[in-house]
Amino acid sequence: MQYLYISSMSGFSGKSLITLGLGLLLRERGLSIGYIKPYGRIPLKRDGRIIDADAEFMRKALEISEPPEVVSPFVATVELRDHLLKGLPSDRFADVRKALDAIRGKDVVLVGGAADLFEGSTFGIDSLKLIRHLDAATLVVEPWNGESSIDAIAGAKELLRSSFMGAVINKVPQAAHDYVKNAVRPFLEKSGIPVYAALHRDILLDSITVRQLNEILDGRVICCEEGLDEFIDSFSIGAMDVDSALKYFRRTPNKAVITGAHRADIQIAAHETSTKCIILTGGPYTNDVIVSKAMATGTPVISVHYDTYSTVEKIESVLGKIRIREQKKVTKSKEIMEKEFDFSRLLTGLKLR
Repeated sequence: MQYLYISSMSGFSGKSLITLGLGLLLRERGLSIGYIKPYGRIPLKRDGRIIDADAEFMRKALEISEPPEVVSPFVATVELRDHLLKGLPSDRFADVRKALDAIRGKDVVLVGGAADLFEGSTFGIDSLKLIRHLDAATLVVEPWNGESSIDAIAGAKELLRSSFMGAVINKVPQAAHDYVKNAVRPFLEKSGIPVYAALHRDILLDSITVRQLNEILDGRVICCEEGLDEFIDSFSIGAMDVDSALKYFRRTPNKAVITGAHRADIQIAAHETSTKCIILTGGPYTNDVIVSKAMATGTPVISVHYDTYSTVEKIESVLGKIRIREQKKVTKSKEIMEKEFDFSRLLTGLKLR
């Protein structure tokens, strides 16, 4: 049984979607797969247990036979962190090892890493420790952030040594694609670092639904609930004069417009362009004319109690954490991995062919 650890040197790298794509492709090729996320961060209560929400989604998407408590043996809740700081026993390595021991008879077990190699150290379940315990082949997923990403990947190779299998460069902007392909990737290969893929940034995979946005902001949907599952690609702040706003809105498709509830002029301008939702800040005030226009176009209008600045700050604080739980993202991830990822090289490296 082979362990493939999907790790990173930085958070929000896209590990989960890459893990999901790999799992689907491995299963399609007739290989039996397991999955475990040793360190969870998104508590979900299920049948009296706390499990990780993303791990549970992956368990279902990959049709994993093991129960939730095996797939998600530990979740870092506020209560557990409080216990940690009070000096109470916090080492959870035995719990994770028990879950790992319960996964048997698989060709490949995918292990979803934490935000980086060190997260979970205070609970005794950081990625470095688990990789060494499992003697797991480790794939490092690094989002492209310029030359610092090269150092991060090279540093991962030094830290992981013989466990290091190679890297995936993820979320490469279109403007940097040729540079990464023709300069960075060959350089890393010559340095003894296999690069299994350099994946371009995909709008859908980085997007958020109107429903998710409403949940983040604890908003009130005024109309057009049927549009809550539409995807938002970008955000526009309507704090300018209406002529400038209209010019900007026309250049920005599939957006959410954030503006004060009193700015009816901005809201009308938003309805004249490609807008997925309008966020009204500063209170419950609504304009019947705006609501009528929204209902005519099917564009959700959401009211939040924050002011515009606080609303934008709230969105920015969680955007990097938007998760994988939409079927469109599952399908898209698989398509990208099938097209761009060097799957044959992976199977050879894992000695599965």
